[in-house]
Amino acid sequence: MNYFRSLSFLFVTLLLGSQLSAQTPDSSRIVRVLTYNILHGKTLKGDFDLDLIASVISKEKPDLVALQEVDYKTNRSKKYDLVTELGIRTGLSPLFARAMYYDDGEYGEGILSKYTFLTTTNHPLPYTEGKEPRAAAEVNVVIKSGDTIRFVGTHLDHEADGHNRFIQAEEVNRVLKRDDVPTILVGDLNETPENRAMQLLFKDWERSFADNVFTFPSDEPIKKIDYVLFRPANRWRVLEKRVIDERVASDHRPVLVVLELLPDN
Repeated sequence: MNYFRSLSFLFVTLLLGSQLSAQTPDSSRIVRVLTYNILHGKTLKGDFDLDLIASVISKEKPDLVALQEVDYKTNRSKKYDLVTELGIRTGLSPLFARAMYYDDGEYGEGILSKYTFLTTTNHPLPYTEGKEPRAAAEVNVVIKSGDTIRFVGTHLDHEADGHNRFIQAEEVNRVLKRDDVPTILVGDLNETPENRAMQLLFKDWERSFADNVFTFPSDEPIKKIDYVLFRPANRWRVLEKRVIDERVASDHRPVLVVLELLPDN
């Protein structure tokens, strides 16, 4: 009887050890992702404070950051190249992707990265005449495990009718579903989860938040419009997810998600 009890105990111990090993994250495959609409550097106090924005970013120790409402040498942003300035302040590599010319400069998306860029692409998104152009900034990077992943930041149209958001979501799917490279899609998508563009994206992208945690406006959030999505579903595991309670640096709250890239079995 003792013999069988010993065997049973050994089996259970091995089984639990195997399960624990399978669940323990591989540090070389962990990616800390942040998305943040920075309101072209203007805080809710009305001043221009890149140091404050940089401190919000640096505190979370991200590997990859997508920034929306990024100015490049516009008059309103004191002729600063915002993403480069934030790169200097955070120690991350900067990339700017123009969506349109604006205010004697340019306006679009920014990416900050702990990794060097393997490739970068600026995808112009469709829009109707008279509306604001939009873009999706894509980078491919090699993480510590040696795996290549794709990270994409975008800022979809803000108009109430939602038409441009929908055709922009269609284009995002078209250009990013071309292969099975593990991909993280983030940004200010300007739409709540129940609406058309998000429902289209949810068919092909996994949500990091199953619950509807509000992100805008930052002082008293009433809706969720900032997202971290990923695909394929079997290649990623969510380890942590958090809307950061920052009420001054921008009119959006930043969203942090920590993901683990799973082996391609």
